[in-house]
Amino acid sequence: MPDTTTTTGRMPVLFLSHGAPPLVDHARWPAELAAWAGNLPKPSAVLIVSAHWEAAPISVGATTTVPLVYDFWGFPQRYYEVLYPAPGAPELAAKVRGLLGDGVAQAPERGLDHGAYVPLTQMYPDADVPVLQLSLPTLDPMDLFEIGRRLAPLREEGVLIVGSGFWTHNLRALTDDDRHVHTFTAEFDDWGEHALADRDIDALLDFERKAPAARLAHPRTEHFAPLFVSLGAGENDLDTLRTVIDGYWHGMARRSIQLG
Repeated sequence: MPDTTTTTGRMPVLFLSHGAPPLVDHARWPAELAAWAGNLPKPSAVLIVSAHWEAAPISVGATTTVPLVYDFWGFPQRYYEVLYPAPGAPELAAKVRGLLGDGVAQAPERGLDHGAYVPLTQMYPDADVPVLQLSLPTLDPMDLFEIGRRLAPLREEGVLIVGSGFWTHNLRALTDDDRHVHTFTAEFDDWGEHALADRDIDALLDFERKAPAARLAHPRTEHFAPLFVSLGAGENDLDTLRTVIDGYWHGMARRSIQLG
């Protein structure tokens, strides 16, 4: 049974491949996320970094419940009617500012985007966990890794830190179903699987030069960038690093990991 008691103990760190809104209709993904959350202590709050919010200086989103950001186009109307009224997390926002310094900006009207709320609807469907979204101020892996390091103390207070992106993300290379995968996607995913197994963080940070077909797997790197925040926040738990979800969705790798 899921742990429904909110924890004040140390939480793990996640990186998940969040996908587009239709992933909630995937044959396995909703159940995989629900089972993953059910195997975790219930967090005191979620701090999430999504590939879909790039803003510098680094910014914290709304600390009260505001409308979601439906940042996608051309989907059926039902995807624009999803609600996720999770509580805001003003106390967490204050702690983030304390850890990251005075340069943190506030975006009080910026609601959760689909990189944040879509997976959370499957993990915490009751919307009863406070959620705070943090922007990506840069795509530089080392800078993001350092941000993760500085946020790591929040884990001791029951905060679940989540990087939400996609293990590969090339919208020009989508396929008709999960069974057909481009060679470059499979090669990048295989390389990443081995880098994770070897705890080769240096290779992951330098993926644009070390990974095969990096520029085909990620023509732009914003969907891989949240991984580095997660790796920084989980740096002291590299020995526990493991893949929780893998496989493909329309040719894109869904690899998702946990540290701690």
